[in-house]
Amino acid sequence: MDVKKNLRNAVMKYGNTLYKICIVILCDEQDTQDAIQDTFCRYLEKKPVFHDEEHEKAWLIRVATNRCRDMLRFKMRHPKICIDGLEDSLAAPEQRETLRELLELPVRQRTVIYLHYVEGYRIKEIAEILKISEGAVKMRLQRGREQMLTIVKEEGL
Repeated sequence: MDVKKNLRNAVMKYGNTLYKICIVILCDEQDTQDAIQDTFCRYLEKKPVFHDEEHEKAWLIRVATNRCRDMLRFKMRHPKICIDGLEDSLAAPEQRETLRELLELPVRQRTVIYLHYVEGYRIKEIAEILKISEGAVKMRLQRGREQMLTIVKEEGL
């Protein structure tokens, strides 16, 4: 019970400060919320003992800034591509609609359809690459084709 009370007090006292620090570092609302949540989760996990309020505040700020730094490092190592511009960079004009439909599929179907139809892999090769059975590859291909057909019919193409 004491831990919950301490957490509640810490959130009330330092939440706004942590928010301001994280938003300045990350420049992204969602990432900021994630960093603050992770900071307070660590607070619960570690259950640190503090000498005074200033020590507690310094610990929370250090954890939050470290988390922000880790998030920025991850983003630099794993850059995201905006899906909106993906069609323009990957596909010829006549293939953009098909690529847009492919991107609407669930990841499992999208992956096997891409590997089979675009990269030219056979079912057996896809199964080996993804470490799944050939039956699973066939089923994903079938479901992906059916979903793409449904998308085409819905859009009236």
